[in-house]
Formats: sequence, structure tokens, C-alpha cells
Amino acid sequence: MAMNLILLGLPGAGKGTQGDLIVKDYPVVHISTGDIFRANLAQNTELGEQARSYMDAGNLVPDEITSAMVADRLGQADVQEHGFMLDGYPRNEDQARFLDQYLQEHGTSVSATLYFEVSDDILRQRLLGRGRADDTPEIIDNRLAVNKAANLPLVDYYQAEGVLHTINGNGDLDGIYQSVKEILDALA
Repeated sequence: MAMNLILLGLPGAGKGTQGDLIVKDYPVVHISTGDIFRANLAQNTELGEQARSYMDAGNLVPDEITSAMVADRLGQADVQEHGFMLDGYPRNEDQARFLDQYLQEHGTSVSATLYFEVSDDILRQRLLGRGRADDTPEIIDNRLAVNKAANLPLVDYYQAEGVLHTINGNGDLDGIYQSVKEILDALA
């Protein structure tokens, strides 16, 4: 059976880095919501045009459009064959419920949600170390607060679903990935 994974964690928690390692060792399709948006916009799909109207006005794209784009991507042959690893979706409980219903209708479910838990101090250090102009201490603290408000209900949601695996993301890259591999090897 194909493995269906969700990566959760605050900015700087290492989701992208760990995701890159996972796809090298496991046959899952890495799906980032950013990539889905860019593809729909570039191809001028109907969903992309709907999203563009919100984005051009400086508004968030509604869950219905985002979820429809994700569902479209999940329905493609490579995902059907190999499973997926979602990074950046779901972002709230409504999206999580949509995803669960979509997967149930297609005879599958989330295999595991990997939550990379990292202390605020280490997150700040990592984000400041990226050297981006918009990564000031004030902006970083706000970004972390906003993301905690979104992430923590999802952690609770997937804990209740019985698929949450919390990984200590404070350590070194190899140690963190060993924890990931232990979880994924147990699923295989």
C-alpha cells in the first residue's frame, strides 16, 4: 500500500529539509501547496484563475479553492501509484477534514503525520540564520505566533486520529532523520 504522509511544523522546523531526505529513500510524491499554486497559475487553469483573483487583491485564497487544487493533484497517476507527502497542507482543521473525506472516498487514508517539534529559541536562530531581509526578530516572532495558532489545532486533530508522530527537531539533521526513518520503516 502507498504511504500517505503529512509534514507539520513551524517555520524553521526543518520540514523541507527532512522532506527532501524522505523522497530520496521512500517512493512518495512530495507535494507542496506552493508548487500546486504555481502550476495552476502558470497553466491558467480555472482554479488558478480563481486563486489569482484573490491573490491579486492581496487576499488569502479560500479553503475551497486550495482544497480543490490539492484534490486535483492527489488524483494524478503518480500519487495514486506511490502515495504522497504533503508539505503546507492542511493548514487548518477544515482542510484536514476535507482531506480525510477525500481520501476515504478514494479508499485510502493518512498513514502518518510527522510533527517536527522545535524550541522557539532554535527556530529563531534558524530563521535569523537564513539571512532574509524580512526575517527580523519582530517579524519572526509574529510569524511563529501566527503559525502556532494554525499548527497546534492540527497537532491535536491528528493526535486524536491516531496518526501523529512527534519528532524532536532540536537536534542534528542526521539524528532527526533517523527518527523519521524509524517511523516510516515501521509503516512500510
